Amino acid sequence: MRHSLRALLLPFMVATLGCHASMTMGRAKPADDAAVTTVILVRHAEKASASAADPVLSEAGMARARALDAALRDERIDAVIVTQFQRTRLTAAPLSERLALTPQVIVNNGTAAEHVKIVADAVRAHAGEVVLVVGHSNTVPAIIGALGGPALGPLCEPEFDHLYILTLAAGKPARLVQASYGAADPADAANCRAGKM
Repeated sequence: MRHSLRALLLPFMVATLGCHASMTMGRAKPADDAAVTTVILVRHAEKASASAADPVLSEAGMARARALDAALRDERIDAVIVTQFQRTRLTAAPLSERLALTPQVIVNNGTAAEHVKIVADAVRAHAGEVVLVVGHSNTVPAIIGALGGPALGPLCEPEFDHLYILTLAAGKPARLVQASYGAADPADAANCRAGKM
């Protein structure tokens, strides 16, 4: 069953922030919500080639990019962060184009740890906003950790449907909600994390 971000986050935000039940992520920022940063993180969608240095998205990947836009259609998105690779930029493209947002491109020329720190700093520069981050199988979990979320292992190659919602509130621990969007991953997609693939 798929739920909107608003449906997933509302009980959590009420519990975390002590705000009244009418508070949502909608287009206007309530005064109580000013110190809350919401970070939506996804891995890039399915790529067309496993061997190309900078592949475009496959048909399934383009469908997933459209599904991401549909999943976030009713949400306020203030900023989009991607890498220089086509697969992240194309995953964010339907949403970015609809909202007339120019994604912030974080070039990944160093180590994964350096890249993660730069992305986390870029997210922190959007305090009080809703930020979409499109990353990679090894960076999305690391970015969550760098922003104070729980430690998660890298995603497996067939895992693409995860959508993570990390809420950062001043003076409170980061809170993570995991959801999914678009076509479901194969039933055994996460088996590699248990050493079964």
